[in-house]
Amino acid sequence: MQNNNNPSNKEIENEDLDLRVKIAGVEWKNPITTASGTFSAKESSAFYDLGKLGAVTTKGVSDVPWSGNPTPRIAETYGGMLNAVGLQNPGVEAFISEEIPYIKKYDTKLIANVAGHTLEEYCRTVEKLNDTDVDMMEINISCPNVKEGGIGFGTDAKMAAEVTKAVKSLTKKPIIIKLTPNVTSISEIAKAVEAEGADAVSLINTLLGMRIDVRRGRTVLANKTGGLSGPSVKPVAVRMVYEVRKAVRIPIIGLGGIMTGEDAAEFLMAGANAVAIGTAALINPTAPIDILEGLKTYMKEMGFQNIQQIQNAFCD
Repeated sequence: MQNNNNPSNKEIENEDLDLRVKIAGVEWKNPITTASGTFSAKESSAFYDLGKLGAVTTKGVSDVPWSGNPTPRIAETYGGMLNAVGLQNPGVEAFISEEIPYIKKYDTKLIANVAGHTLEEYCRTVEKLNDTDVDMMEINISCPNVKEGGIGFGTDAKMAAEVTKAVKSLTKKPIIIKLTPNVTSISEIAKAVEAEGADAVSLINTLLGMRIDVRRGRTVLANKTGGLSGPSVKPVAVRMVYEVRKAVRIPIIGLGGIMTGEDAAEFLMAGANAVAIGTAALINPTAPIDILEGLKTYMKEMGFQNIQQIQNAFCD
């Protein structure tokens, strides 16, 4: 719905749009970041200037190198993809020595995504990142807790709160908790991590799915199940962002199937303060920039001058 109090398109034609947002006290030049697991700084920077984004969120990093799951671990689906990569990464030491210096050459905020199989692993990684140039940390609590039989940290409010409390006690850097949608009530998990000091939340992570090759009579992914992402999950993601916004006061980074500037605006209207671009960038490497430009076009067409006006235009 257009806000009639906004200036006309002609009035803002020659004015700069104010796309700035503040996430947990950190100001971004615009509300666009990358989604962890879909972004590689060196590869992406061959296609666009990383400094044009409000922030970049790295692939998950752990305290030691992880080899990931066996192949095949990616499969296409209607309107999206399944992945069971298993958070393959070279470990936090390599991340500190190679990834951080490369990204900090660009005028953008750096969000390190942190993964772990135990509470101790999360803590060790956060401690090692504490004195680096990382601006914020996103804690991936969808990881399986090996001490609890493989249940995801993020599917249990008590465990999610425990991880949040532990990492918050170790750093003054803003902590974003990445929430899994594979729960009965994502709002309850969001409230639990907010109560233990989370500075922001990001949602949604992938939905659990599976594909079977009916010609071979076996699962397409070696891991059997994988995370579903892409446009097919967007309505679920928008609904969950909307529910979490009603439950917590902290900033929300929305993600899940964003392919266009208007998709990004939809998340902002649902209650997000910023958005992350994931699967779209695997289809089109310049998607984060294209979506940013699409958001600007949408704002001009609608007569919005800043992000807050988009958020306030939703008639709930």
